[in-house]
Amino acid sequence: MNTIEKISVLFDFDGVVMDTEAQYSVFWHQIGVEYLQHDYLEQIIKGQTLTTIFNTYFKGLEDQWETIDGKLKYFEQHMNYEYIDGFEDFMHDLKKHGVMTAVVTSSDEGKMAAVYAAHPEIPQLFDRIFTAEMFTKSKPDPDCYLLGMREFGTDAAHTFVFEDSFNGLKAGLASGATVVGLATTNMADDIAPLCHHILYDYKDFSFDKLIELNERKHS
Repeated sequence: MNTIEKISVLFDFDGVVMDTEAQYSVFWHQIGVEYLQHDYLEQIIKGQTLTTIFNTYFKGLEDQWETIDGKLKYFEQHMNYEYIDGFEDFMHDLKKHGVMTAVVTSSDEGKMAAVYAAHPEIPQLFDRIFTAEMFTKSKPDPDCYLLGMREFGTDAAHTFVFEDSFNGLKAGLASGATVVGLATTNMADDIAPLCHHILYDYKDFSFDKLIELNERKHS
């Protein structure tokens, strides 16, 4: 692989671009306890769309979906959105080398509107932003990442997926892409079997190092 080949990098959002997963863990833990008497709901739903969460874990509570959705929207409007350390510099390096980039998130457009209010530069930072409304199957299905490859016209050998959740990492692997795991949400040892490389943040990471790890994968 070299810089003249068509390369795409697909980023999950929460826990990968923004350091928000700890906040979501608090929210979904409270929801799980309140509605399901479930002590670790937050651990098993990460990376999944709200529709999948409702259909999978809140069957029989359909009359509560609107209330929970309202609580979530209010929560997202008041979250703190801060970049993972080093992310902006890494993005500038990718842009300098002509790499196509996208957010591929299980969040919906309403949540992303709250993000744009806090960070108006986000829509211009990426070439594309794919939200939950744009794909039919939730992670761990690779549908969302395959969509990104189709839209950019890249194959798995020239695509990188950055993920933090177990469901997202599984989706990345299933897509065939080179998967970089962020140890921002789960322990590095726990995500190691589901990715080709682990980062704790983006400090000192670069386009050149990205290409090196992909070459090691295919050597």
